[in-house]
Amino acid sequence: MSYFMNRQQTEQEIIGLAVTWTAAELRGDTAFIEKTLTDDFVGIGPLGFLLHKQQWLGRHQSGELKYETLDLDEVQVHLYSGVAILTGRHVQNSLVRGQNVKAQLRTTLVFVQQQEAWQLASLHYCSIGQPPTFTPSPQS
Repeated sequence: MSYFMNRQQTEQEIIGLAVTWTAAELRGDTAFIEKTLTDDFVGIGPLGFLLHKQQWLGRHQSGELKYETLDLDEVQVHLYSGVAILTGRHVQNSLVRGQNVKAQLRTTLVFVQQQEAWQLASLHYCSIGQPPTFTPSPQS
């Protein structure tokens, strides 16, 4: 029973951290974001670009990114020894370099436990679209 309770408690802790991190992203709270990201953090954007910790923070510091809304839902957590993988959906309305961007993104957040605290080591975004249509190939 205690394993289940600890697991459930850890899942709730990870969800709480992801929600708090999302709110910090929305506010552009670089102090919280910097504290939450590991030093070797890497974020993968919806078009496949990579941003390391300082680049991720720089989006907010430069003013090139401003969120109007940012919501996290459809959350699931998978726990492993010292690692938590959260999958979910981010729905955003933002201004990127002055351009309005509305997106629904599938997200994977990888949290690692370091010195008894959870930190975000990596994230990956991909646009949510419709599954591809398949046409039957001609019979040879």
